[in-house]
Amino acid sequence: MQLLNVLEWAHTAGGAEEGGGDLTVVVLPPREAMTRGQLRRMAELARDEGIAVRWEEARGGAGAPLRTVASLLGPLRRAARIVVGDPFSRYVQLLLSLARTEGAAPGGPAAPGGPGGVVVVDDGTATMEFVTQLARGERLVRWHRKGAGGARAALFAPVSASARRRMTPSARRRVEVFSSMPVEAPEHVSVTRNDFAWTRARFGPPALTGGTDLVGTSLVETGVVDPERYLEAVASLTREHGATRYFAHRRESADKLHRIAAGTGLEIVRPDLPLELVARRGPIGRTIVSFPSTVVHTLPLALAGTGVTVAVCDVDPAWLTEGASPRARGFLSGVTGTARGVRRLPSAPPAS
Repeated sequence: MQLLNVLEWAHTAGGAEEGGGDLTVVVLPPREAMTRGQLRRMAELARDEGIAVRWEEARGGAGAPLRTVASLLGPLRRAARIVVGDPFSRYVQLLLSLARTEGAAPGGPAAPGGPGGVVVVDDGTATMEFVTQLARGERLVRWHRKGAGGARAALFAPVSASARRRMTPSARRRVEVFSSMPVEAPEHVSVTRNDFAWTRARFGPPALTGGTDLVGTSLVETGVVDPERYLEAVASLTREHGATRYFAHRRESADKLHRIAAGTGLEIVRPDLPLELVARRGPIGRTIVSFPSTVVHTLPLALAGTGVTVAVCDVDPAWLTEGASPRARGFLSGVTGTARGVRRLPSAPPAS
């Protein structure tokens, strides 16, 4: 999704004029196979758009991190602008702490390589939390994480603080957030609206099946929602809306998906691209039902004018695990409440 939104940023007028036309994307793939597959497909699309892509196996062994940092140090120092896909990633924070993000002061001489600055492209619901924490000057912590993070977080704290400073605007540093999420920018941070113009121009409109599709989430895998409550909710939504397909989140476990298929009869679909592209290419259901997640904000934009209805089912507080972070309930409610162009559904009752 981050790479898709880099393409969307490059497609905008501002992106094309101020760096989108001379852009190198560095992919730091995880070990997880599903995400790697999606990243490879997105990298192909990026290359088709004339964007240079570097595939860096930064997690490929004991010496991989050092080799990656060494190979990227020069390009990071020379870059006129740094575009960040995941400001919470420790790897990204480490690389950002090494980058030159300051350019000339307003009215002053130009710095070598052009104006300095940072663009944070959409990372879904995480973008909402990032903007809030940046405005408050807080440590960058993902919303579903509980506690201070332990000894590793303490050791990494100086690097994280350095990266946060590089994402804070100054007289010599411009900071832009490119997002489809409802965010209120801190002072001196500009927000550019991502309306998925590239996606709509490149794909579709889709053929509609006339039925209902469900969209899965990784709320169980991140320890936020109890697995049994989640399975009950999926079964209830399937029965109530006559759903036939379940689009799995890339982090959902095979065991969980097997139980969903066996218990509901849903066809499990493992998308090889972000759902926004899959839905735009079609075929897709006339109704799409999701729990609170990024897609309740992005799909109405990507599918504008197609006749598809996006509906969001609230997460009942009783579904949350004991280990869920104190912010989880309010954050999920905020994701649902701020979604535009969607139909609100109550929490799914237990399946009978």
